[in-house]
Amino acid sequence: QVQLVESGGGLVQPGGSLRLSCAASGRTFRSGTMGWFRQIPGKEREFVAVIRWSDGSTYYTNDVKGRFTISRDRMKDTAYLQMSNLKPEDTATYYCGATASRLIVSSLRNGEYYDYWGHGTQVTVSS
Repeated sequence: QVQLVESGGGLVQPGGSLRLSCAASGRTFRSGTMGWFRQIPGKEREFVAVIRWSDGSTYYTNDVKGRFTISRDRMKDTAYLQMSNLKPEDTATYYCGATASRLIVSSLRNGEYYDYWGHGTQVTVSS
């Protein structure tokens, strides 16, 4: 069993930055892949970014390329999502998920591949 806890959300003005964290605990998380998704009320959860724990390979949805950066600290079992140049349309609850899938990272855009989820952290971009 893996527990995931997100943090770092908040209220930020358009153009601002936030860094989200996703700390993994429980069964040692030394392999697999972690992804960030986001969801607004009434809509399906959508893929944001993913990182493979072993080699750091990443993949992003087009909407965030050049603005968001996903990374991981293997010593701390923590994944990060650095978000810059935030826009009002980035407002959502952000969730991290973990999967043991060995598919290439660009294939892990569907939440159904993920075995564990955190409870989410709210990001609001507004002036």
